[in-house]
Parts: sequence; structure tokens; C-alpha cells
Amino acid sequence: MDKNIQKTPKKKKRSSVNNREFAVITYCFIGLFLCTMGYFAYFQVVKSEDFINNPYNSRQENFEKSIVRGKILAAGGEVLAETVTDAEGNEMRSYPYSNIFSHIVGYSTKDYGRSGIESWANFNLLRSNAFFLEKTMDRVTEEKSIGDNVVTTLDLSLQNAAYQALGNYKGAIVVMEPATGKILAMVSKPDFDPNTISENWDTIVADENSDSVLLNRASQGLYPPGSTFKILTALEYIRENPGDYQNYTYNCGGTIQEGSSKLSCFSGEVHGTVDLERSFVKSCNTSFANIGLSLNADQFANTCREMLFNESLPAEKLETSKSSFVLNKDSSTSEVMETAIGQGKTLMTPLHMMMIAGAVANNGVLMKPYVIDSTENHDGGTVKTYSATEYGRLMTEEEAHILQEYMKETARNGTASKLSGMSYEAYGKTGSAEFGTNKGDSHAWFVGYAHRDDKEDIAIAVIVEGAGSGSGYAVPAAKNVFDVYYQ
Repeated sequence: MDKNIQKTPKKKKRSSVNNREFAVITYCFIGLFLCTMGYFAYFQVVKSEDFINNPYNSRQENFEKSIVRGKILAAGGEVLAETVTDAEGNEMRSYPYSNIFSHIVGYSTKDYGRSGIESWANFNLLRSNAFFLEKTMDRVTEEKSIGDNVVTTLDLSLQNAAYQALGNYKGAIVVMEPATGKILAMVSKPDFDPNTISENWDTIVADENSDSVLLNRASQGLYPPGSTFKILTALEYIRENPGDYQNYTYNCGGTIQEGSSKLSCFSGEVHGTVDLERSFVKSCNTSFANIGLSLNADQFANTCREMLFNESLPAEKLETSKSSFVLNKDSSTSEVMETAIGQGKTLMTPLHMMMIAGAVANNGVLMKPYVIDSTENHDGGTVKTYSATEYGRLMTEEEAHILQEYMKETARNGTASKLSGMSYEAYGKTGSAEFGTNKGDSHAWFVGYAHRDDKEDIAIAVIVEGAGSGSGYAVPAAKNVFDVYYQ
């Protein structure tokens, strides 16, 4: 081998490595750029409205300088809120139906902010999609453009029926289409007149005023659910005994005692021998306490998590409280028995209870509740529409059908029998939820839905504070709403 032959340096391999590193860096930057552009597009389409509509965003105040706040309309086109001008040219909000829509429509004031739809849809109301030549002329003449209108899903006749049904009682009623999630009515009492909210503010929020007038009890009020919770206890028993639940029997003597824990049926009633359906239909406390003692606490807690306990409710824009379920394997016998009949530490909002009834009506599928149907410009041209959105399946179709049969029989021959014999088929569960330390004090509950072939089903939850039995007070209130809907 010739010793004078010298090896050529391997520059080609080094150059190849450099090219590969350069390509990797280039592709990384291209990927980051595409991700950034994608996020900007997502932000503009999906998130920008939420950020602009945030009450802490000062841009909204600038909108008010150039745009007249738009109207809030009911589903039928009735004006629920609009801007009017006084003799001095000052703008103010007017609410033609005063107290009837006070919590759901809310108020808009300079001094005390906004609530309800006035708050959630603030950006929509302060945005003008008028014809561009009209907006150009407004700028030239330094006139304000007219803001867009917000069209809600609220039904005036049902809202008024629910408002009248509550009478002078404190409480709440919420009504929804189970198939779509449209909120048709939402009433909370005590209420207020949004036309005079500024003048009455100090009285409403005074320390000595314990009525919590500004609280929307329908979506934020937390109550013991009483016997309406037996929908969930029955569901759990069915899940734990899928092939045997129909063979359940219990002999109700009016009371049940397990160790030192004792529990009675409402008003000391004796139901005799009952199966699971009869226990549900007659709302037998002792039978359901017996059922509760047989359940697996961890599985029961898991079912309630699936039913959205201890979770934020998937209710578009609505301000909601989390319902509470705390039972676990370490809970006492007394806690187990009380929880099974909807007492103890369990708390629910009427909205949540109505959503569960809606899922039963919709064969196990829950639709997300929503109250804004669309936005339109002041000439009626559609700007944006909001459609029904499925949250997910809360129970199987078979489970839903079982509960449907139980709830139908409750309305025909059970504690909700005041709903029998109507032009529609009613389904429901009553409740009398004890509260406080005075024996016999209870909130009246009804939750359920109604069906007739020629119209969409509607689901409802009624809570009448301190009224007593659900069958005596909450069922008639629900009937008033059903009657108006199916008239």
C-alpha cells in the first residue's frame, strides 16, 4: 500500500448532520407558527366573545359611547328589555314585564353593574351589525348605532304561568325542553323590579334583609331534595341488582330502626308490603332507607358523580351552584338512611334536579341547557344562532324507561295524582324536604315532565320553600305550567 496516499477528510457526513439539524429547527418553527395561527383563529371564532364580554373588560364601556344597547326578546318576539330615552336625552333600560323575568333577564345599571342575560350577553347587545352604510352615516353624523338584539328561548306564557303559580311563596320554577335543552321559563322568588333596582339597591342589600332577593334560586339555590332524590336511589338499586330489582319487597310499618337510627314515613303513613315501583310511587321513606342500607356506598357516589353532583353544571352562560353529595363507605348508618331519602347533607339546585328529569324524559341523554337562541340586528337580520348541544348519556335507555314507568305511575296513582286525567301524560316525583330544627318544617318539591304527541315534551322542577308536602303545593304549581303549555 502506498504510504504517500492520504485519506480525504469526511466533510460530507458533517455537512449532512448540519442540514438535518437545520431542517429540524425549521420544521419546529413552522409547526409553532401553524399552532399559533391555529390558536389565533380558534380564539377569534370561539373565545374572543367570552373575553370581550368579561365584566372586567373596559372595552365594553367604550362600546356604550357609540352604540345604543340592543333589546332582549322572548322566543315569541316580545320585548323583555330595551333602551329608552328620557326628556333630557338620558338613556335607561326599561323592562316591560318588571318582576316576572327579574332573575333570568337581570338588570343593567351604571352604578351596580349587570346580572342575568344583561350580563352574559353584554357584548352581543353592545355590538351593531346594522347595514354598513347606516353605520357609516352614524359616524359622520356622530349618532349612535343601534345595537343587536338578543333572542332568548324564554316563553312568555310559561314564564307568567310559573310566576303566578309560585304566588307569594319563596322558591323557584325552571322549565326546559328535554330534547333540545332550551330553557322555556325560569322564575325565582322573592323577586325585584329591575326598573327600580338602582333606587331600591340599598334596601335590597341591607344586612337586615335576609330574603336574598338577588339570588337566582332556580340555578343557585341549594336545597335538600327530599323524596325527589329517590329517582337516584332507585337508579342505583337497579344498577346494583340488574336482574333482580323487580323481586324487591319490603313491609312498611311506618318506621324503620337500625341500631340507634330511626326513620319514619311522611306523616307516619304505613304502606304495607311494597316492591320497588310501589315504594317509588307512594314515596315510602322506610323502604328507601332499607334500600340505602343495601347499596355499595362507593358505587352510589360514583353514580351521583355521573349525575353531575359536586360538578359544575353544563349550563351555557347560567350562573350555577354545585350540588353536593358526600356519602361514602365511612358514613354512619343514620347518614346512609337519610341520604337514601334525599335528606342528610345532600343539597341540589332546582336546575340540576330538572336536568336529571330531562335526561329521563330524553331516554337517558342530557342536553345542555341554554337560554340564548340567537342574535339579530335591529332590522331582524340573523347575526348568530345557537343550537342544541348534547352533554352526554347519564343513564342507559333501559334505565330511563324503567324510571319513566315509575314516574308515570306516580302521576297516575301516586303522590302526584293531581296530574292524572289531563290532556297530556305527566311523569314525576314529589318531595317534602325537611329543613331547620323545627319538626314538620319542609320544602315542597316536584320534578318531572309531561308528554303529548303533538308538542315537544317539557321538563320542570318546582321548589316551594316551607310550604309542606310536594303533592299539596308543588304539584299544583307544575300543573298550572303544564296546563298553559298544552292548552
